[in-house]
Amino acid sequence: MKSSIINHQSSLSPALDRVFIRDLALRCTVGVDELERRERQGILVQITLYTDLRKAGRTDALEDTIDYRALKKRILHLAEQTRFYLIEALAQSIADECLRDERVAQVEVAVEKPGALRFARTVGVSIVRGRGG
Repeated sequence: MKSSIINHQSSLSPALDRVFIRDLALRCTVGVDELERRERQGILVQITLYTDLRKAGRTDALEDTIDYRALKKRILHLAEQTRFYLIEALAQSIADECLRDERVAQVEVAVEKPGALRFARTVGVSIVRGRGG
């Protein structure tokens, strides 16, 4: 019985580490109503990148990790240069941008649209995407 437990544990892949960006404030055109599409709206984004940070932990070198400042700039540019009808499409585009870095195995993106619903602080979506899907 012991050997089957040991074999099972050795076949498990190491747990992935996380790099996260919280409350990234974007201004973009998103919405289905004509009024929503006239001006950019405030959007909040939460991003969690799943990756292996062991090498960066050992080398203390930026090139061995996810450059979250560069990623933030790419996401801001994406939001400013595109127009979406749905926050689902915005979330997917952000996830796609994150997955461009081959070190990112999986990403979770939450997009919130504060004030979109009367009597609600915010409304949003959360998606999880990985390599190959």
